Amino acid sequence: MKDILLVEDNEELAALIQTFLLRDGYTVLHVTSGREAVEYLRRHSVKLLLLDIMLPEMDGFAVCRAVREQRDIPILIMSARSDRADKLSGYELGADDYMEKPVDAEILTAKIKALMQRAYGAQRKEEVLVSGDITVDREARCVRLKDRIIDLNVKEYELLLLFIQNAGKTLRKEFLFARIWGSDSFSENQTLTVHVKMLRSKIEDNPREPKRIQTVWGVGYRYEEI
Repeated sequence: MKDILLVEDNEELAALIQTFLLRDGYTVLHVTSGREAVEYLRRHSVKLLLLDIMLPEMDGFAVCRAVREQRDIPILIMSARSDRADKLSGYELGADDYMEKPVDAEILTAKIKALMQRAYGAQRKEEVLVSGDITVDREARCVRLKDRIIDLNVKEYELLLLFIQNAGKTLRKEFLFARIWGSDSFSENQTLTVHVKMLRSKIEDNPREPKRIQTVWGVGYRYEEI
């Protein structure tokens, strides 16, 4: 998942902004049109949207409206349009902040840091788990692998969550079965084997030679973060 989606049709300004954001440790994807931004966000997630207003094909206000219909991510508008009406429109459409151009790079990065902290600070640390290329949003019950949503059934999701929370530990089959299905479940232990196989098929590059969910023969499984 990228940290920031930068939507700016001025290549020179975009390059300057990216330099400051990369310096502060953010990962950035730059697109030059509103339509590109909306299409990207239909398939991928970002932590923050940095949005110009005067864009080709689809202006920033339309982008803001479209994004707010799908996602609840911080949106920071930066625009040469400084009229009070434009600022109000931005806020009414769901923007979290509005900066006039020309932007001060130091102030811009400070605002981004504040928005990130507000949205992804301590209150969300336990809600979002990151394990290498895998991100688990517990509140949304959504799992992503390299920006791609992974479709898991209930038991696969619970199993993956338990593995990630115990990364590096060997977990006995009896423990896993009891935690996921319950000690008094009528299901058989073979159910665990089947679900591990299905989970591997969705998160391993090569399910026949798994690197994440490793079998500890005669004992159970160990999850390794890669």
